[in-house]
Amino acid sequence: MKLHISTLITTILISLSLVSIVQSTQPPFSCDSSNPQTKSLKFCQTGLPISVRVLDLVSRLTLDEKISQLVNSAPAIPRLGIPAYEWWSESLHGVGSAGKGIFFNGSIAGATSFPQVILTAATFDENLWYRIGQVIGVEARGVYNAGQAIGMTFWAPNINIFRDPRWGRGQETPGEDPIMTGKYAIRYVRGVQGDSFNGGQLKKGHLQASACCKHFTAYDLDQWKNLDRFSFNAVVTPQDMADTFQPPFQDCIQKAQASGIMCSYNSVNGIPSCANYNLLTKTARQQWGFHGYITSDCDAVQVMHDNHRYGNTPEDSTAFALKAGMDIDCGDYLKKYTKSAVMKKKVSQVHIDRALHNLFSIRMRLGLFNGDPRKQLYGNISPSQVCAPQHQQLALEAARNGIVLLKNTGKLLPLSKAKTNSLAVIGHNANNAYILRGNYDGPPCKYIEILKALVGYAKSVQYQQGCNAANCTFANIDQAVNIARNADYVVLVMGLDQTQEREQFDRDDLVLPGQQENLINSVAKAAKKPVILVILSGGPVDISFAKYNPKIGSILWAGYPGEAGGIALAEIIFGEHNPGGKLPVTWYPQAFVKIPMTDMRMRPDPKTGYPGRTYRFYKGPKVYEFGYGLSYTTYSYGFHSATPNTIQLNQLLSVKTVENSDSIRYTSVDEIGSDNCEKAKFSAHVSVENSGEMDGKHPVLLFVKQDKARNGSPIKQLVGFQSVSLKAGENSQLVFEISPCEHLSSANEDGLMMIEEGSRYLVVGDAEHPINIMI
Repeated sequence: MKLHISTLITTILISLSLVSIVQSTQPPFSCDSSNPQTKSLKFCQTGLPISVRVLDLVSRLTLDEKISQLVNSAPAIPRLGIPAYEWWSESLHGVGSAGKGIFFNGSIAGATSFPQVILTAATFDENLWYRIGQVIGVEARGVYNAGQAIGMTFWAPNINIFRDPRWGRGQETPGEDPIMTGKYAIRYVRGVQGDSFNGGQLKKGHLQASACCKHFTAYDLDQWKNLDRFSFNAVVTPQDMADTFQPPFQDCIQKAQASGIMCSYNSVNGIPSCANYNLLTKTARQQWGFHGYITSDCDAVQVMHDNHRYGNTPEDSTAFALKAGMDIDCGDYLKKYTKSAVMKKKVSQVHIDRALHNLFSIRMRLGLFNGDPRKQLYGNISPSQVCAPQHQQLALEAARNGIVLLKNTGKLLPLSKAKTNSLAVIGHNANNAYILRGNYDGPPCKYIEILKALVGYAKSVQYQQGCNAANCTFANIDQAVNIARNADYVVLVMGLDQTQEREQFDRDDLVLPGQQENLINSVAKAAKKPVILVILSGGPVDISFAKYNPKIGSILWAGYPGEAGGIALAEIIFGEHNPGGKLPVTWYPQAFVKIPMTDMRMRPDPKTGYPGRTYRFYKGPKVYEFGYGLSYTTYSYGFHSATPNTIQLNQLLSVKTVENSDSIRYTSVDEIGSDNCEKAKFSAHVSVENSGEMDGKHPVLLFVKQDKARNGSPIKQLVGFQSVSLKAGENSQLVFEISPCEHLSSANEDGLMMIEEGSRYLVVGDAEHPINIMI
């Protein structure tokens, strides 16, 4: 069809006025209200429901235009004034540079870099998690408002269970407990998206930024021996799926109201996650009520065809993904093969339109089709709020409260600034600020090396790198010993970095690499006094040698503590802050590496000697337990008499009960029903006293345990946690709400959540409180 030149020029001018072209100072947007043409487009009419607007927009697209929008780098549609959009941005522990949607090449050169998630998790502080999410969401919008973003969808948090200590990406997760991981997802997502702490306050569904929970599901192996994540088939029992792998994602969808989820590379029980209709549609959308978009992990659809051999042709794999409920392909596979899949009648435009409805709904909820964003809900978030002083202070607070004191023999720590004339600092991790960031990071606002942070605390500080690198293939032991021998105190800053654990790289061993142990022991032997050992790592490390060496007086685990980590460590070592972090994962001995990473079973198998996994099921030796962490002060705990001893579920409305082979009565949570589950809730009243001499803040962890775990039920289960600040000698009363349906149930072999009658114990520290469940 021919167009007159004048008509063509008019069309171009209208298109340019409908869409704001990305400039360095102005974000991209559609539907400019100053242009009269906008009023004729129903999808630009903000007074209409988003579902109506999206329906209108999708109806205007050609098939080729539709297909172009099914990939992460969605091109512009100039004739409708729709700008290009990038779905892939990262914000794991701060607005990151790993994706394609954020640019730190303008007036904003960095963003607040919080500790890697595993260390933030060690605070067990839901309020802190929420505030971190808030800062990330605000800074993301600030970067967008500065014109340095072409996307506002962030692919975080990572809420996979840290099932195996060798996993390179365990550092990205909140740890090994599903209830805790779910709570982290809730607080982080609500903060990022602009919701309130308790949820339900998103204004008409508008999003400050979009959060995406990943990787759905049972993904926790990257590259182990000759097997990689692209071809791994995770064989998971219904029991483990129900009470370990799925609960965090259910919380993310139902309670956090996340606007995105990502399907993982791996297969689960023979079906690639991104082709699993039961997972993506039946479970996420129909059972849990998910109303966001589903993205593949990058190139996962191609992986489905090339590695999993799921689909004879590329068109088959493309069709499987779209029909399963996946909406967008991170990659270009759908761009290449969707049209031929339609032509071959392997997939219909109905599935494409569904995907586009989900995708454009999110962009509209972000306000990107509402005209000039500077005049919209989040338009007042100034770029100056990125790296705001209060944000950087929060990063310091997170590092301070996450660092875990693992050993402190003879109260070696804290050191006295007045009495420390000379300090020897040794270790490859002491003078490298980049190591503090972890992975999926972005340029920080500012940073300081651990060595430089320590310099101001002693009159004389000497440094020796010790190891050539984290792998420590060479260690300059003689020079390290020489400076240690002459110093009042020695701080060794050792451990791992991203060369030892990362995406697509799982560890083979749990011990420190190379000659690190030899270096540490040699320095400790030569030093005048017991030394201080600082371990940087994401995953657990078997440091049994240090735990039992009397010449190593104190051990601190600092994860990857972010931009303020150096300051936080110096403050803790010299007593300006009292550590209170608790380990969010079990630290296993080196012998655990005999267990194949591919064995997904959580429960132990006494017949074969398989020990199980995580503190909930593992029956084997530990270096340090989940929830372990010391303080410079001492805390004592007790249960108040108001905590009930008997929970009478038998007094609820008619409940069907069954007796098992051990003559133990039990009932299913489904049989009890949501109303009765609500009625069954009770409170545990816990007293906490700081009986030491130093003010402190620490998390109080409440567990439930059984004398004898039956039918695969957990040995112990975290049911609640609260962070409390107490002055020396001060006490406080905490109240924990306990839901028998959630906290006292476990999955049976069919994946149904069941509650057994009988005795349990609520446990806080050394205090126990018996409760009896009557059915």
